[in-house]
Amino acid sequence: MAMLINRYPVWKYVLILLVIAVAFIYAAPNLYHEYPAVQIIGENSAPIDQQTIVQLKNLLQNASTSYYDVIHQDRSLLIRFPSTDTQFKAKEMIQQALGDHYLVALNLSPGTPSWLRSIGAMPMKLGLDLRGGVHFLLQVEVNTVIQQRVEGDLRGIGQSLRDERIRYSAINRQSDNKISVAFRTEEALDAAYTLVSRRFNEFTWEKQTTTGFVLQGILSPAALFQAKQDILEQAMNTLRNRVNELGVSEAIVQQQGESRVSVDLPGIQDTAEAKNILGKTATLEFHMVNSEQSALSALQGEIASTDSRLYTYQNQPILLKNQIILRGSSIVSATSGMGEEGRPNVEVRLGGAGDSLFTKTTAENIGKPMAVVFVEVKPIIKIENNQKIISYQTDRRIISVATIQSILGSNFQITGLSGQNEARTLALLLRAGALPAPVSIIEERQVGPSLGKQNIHMGVLSVEVGMGLVVIFMMLYYGVMGFIADLALAMNVVLIVAILSLLGATLTLPGIAGIVLTVGMAVDANVLIFERVREELRRGMGVQASIHAGYERAFVTILDANLTTLIVMLILFSLGSGVVKGLAITVTVGLITSMFTAITGTRAIVNLLYGGRSLQKISIGI
Repeated sequence: MAMLINRYPVWKYVLILLVIAVAFIYAAPNLYHEYPAVQIIGENSAPIDQQTIVQLKNLLQNASTSYYDVIHQDRSLLIRFPSTDTQFKAKEMIQQALGDHYLVALNLSPGTPSWLRSIGAMPMKLGLDLRGGVHFLLQVEVNTVIQQRVEGDLRGIGQSLRDERIRYSAINRQSDNKISVAFRTEEALDAAYTLVSRRFNEFTWEKQTTTGFVLQGILSPAALFQAKQDILEQAMNTLRNRVNELGVSEAIVQQQGESRVSVDLPGIQDTAEAKNILGKTATLEFHMVNSEQSALSALQGEIASTDSRLYTYQNQPILLKNQIILRGSSIVSATSGMGEEGRPNVEVRLGGAGDSLFTKTTAENIGKPMAVVFVEVKPIIKIENNQKIISYQTDRRIISVATIQSILGSNFQITGLSGQNEARTLALLLRAGALPAPVSIIEERQVGPSLGKQNIHMGVLSVEVGMGLVVIFMMLYYGVMGFIADLALAMNVVLIVAILSLLGATLTLPGIAGIVLTVGMAVDANVLIFERVREELRRGMGVQASIHAGYERAFVTILDANLTTLIVMLILFSLGSGVVKGLAITVTVGLITSMFTAITGTRAIVNLLYGGRSLQKISIGI
């Protein structure tokens, strides 16, 4: 009976082999090196056609510039090169050939074979300290947006008072966050106080009757703080979407203080392109089209309209009224989809102040065209008298013109779009580019690739030395059983790499330290098991019974020790910063995989070698 206790059923061996095979497959992409690459993206994320691809191939061939391959991914084109010298040379040629209508950026592309990419096997993402890249600290001009928001509330308050037929003599903004409304009678003052206190409760309202009937409101500290937080969050969303255009993996965008955002871009080689992308912020405005006057006449200078502005849309002149009937700050949600007739549209949901004017205007202009204007604010930095002076340039372009079919309230659709791609792009801009908060780069630090290579070399060397010492010790001290533990240790490292690759986690230098830590901790489990087996053998118990007792009785101790460490790692992950989280993730994954390899994996090998046989002794050291 003792001979049968150390046997695994066939299905368990098959399961273990399957886990090992999958681990090797998903860890394999990390063995392939990265290729220097040039990434090309069309203006406004427009797709790249086959003619452009042929043009670029001919350009590189005529210049005798060798390239590895050309990968067409969605709306971008990736050309991989054998060396960085060739990459920089090709980048300049491609930029000159394509002009300003394309974004051309330097990048790094993993050399993972296509059959591995087809099953989702990709290498681990490396952090800024390992791969190199750039770090930016950006100043977000939140006060500018707060003032625009108060101006929007000012118009909304005036419109609400008119809708409720409450007469006022004057309404103005006294300071940045303060609004004053004057009335002729005390009855109108009381009615207005009741109305605005209910609809515009983000302001603290106060009635003053000493020098007249005046209602004053100031943005409350809580509302001001929340507004700043909302601006920063929307600015960070805009920055995340913009750095994604460069194909940056694991870009870290996080808040620093009340009005600053830090951005870490691993793998970025071209700082100028990164600054170009980060320096842009955007918002959207809704304007009515001026159908009463001729846009062509305005273009030729025959008429001068004071309440309209001339734009160009689809290569045709178009007049838009200056009044902004809705700003992007009022939009809280936007999703792209298909309408009843199979045409692309964008579902928009409004929230906050500003939608009352929009509803009123659309009710009065059913059947007339309305335009969506994309407003982009670009910082211009000049050095005068050794001082950095930041100014901002505003660019405006129409991205959609649609006819108002019905009264538009808090939920409506934007139609008249050219395709599903334009609908997705518009929905993205409405969600992430809602606020025109100018952004300027106030600090820039670059992490060179030599530092990343040195960190990787030292990190890998530390893992190799640590594992080597542990392997030698286990083999000398525990004999064959120690060799089995070494096999489990190697499998544990493979499992850690495979799981981190599958999770898409970013490996940093503290993460490598976590792997080294788990190498030592993984052996502890086998030491506990082997010492327990030795103890049972010294007590005179049989070999098979000693093996069984060693694994069964050491399990509770191993579980308690790992569970305590796991709780600490979860606390570090939830409360720590990005660097601490990297350590917590690798140690947590290492603990889970070590439980599998040290207990289930080693016992499977032990059962294959010693199970089901009558033995007098085993090789477990002295």
